[in-house]
Amino acid sequence: MKLLLAVLVMFMVVEAQAQWYRFPGEAAGGAKDMWRAYQHMKEANWKNSDKYFHARGNYEAAQRGPGGYWAAKVISDGREALQGLIRRGNSDAAADQEANLWGRNGGDPNKYRPKGLPIKY
Repeated sequence: MKLLLAVLVMFMVVEAQAQWYRFPGEAAGGAKDMWRAYQHMKEANWKNSDKYFHARGNYEAAQRGPGGYWAAKVISDGREALQGLIRRGNSDAAADQEANLWGRNGGDPNKYRPKGLPIKY
């Protein structure tokens, strides 16, 4: 009986999300967007640019759809949690999370763009 109920609930969830089969691809693409933003941040090595790259990675990932949004949230939250354990008392974490949320919810990443950052980024 529990198995039947679980299958019924799962079927309802899947039907409610008509494009469920796209989720894994969106998530993979979102993870790739996050990785690319991280690589660009390292390559640019520009002072005070981390919030911009946080917002940009989250924005690009979330634009892919629910899977990309999910990937951006998991990666961003996981990264901040891990860094919180390592650094203890990271005063920058709240600002990073604000930039993550801003980008993930469709806000323009350029809000955080530092002056002089090459247009390439």
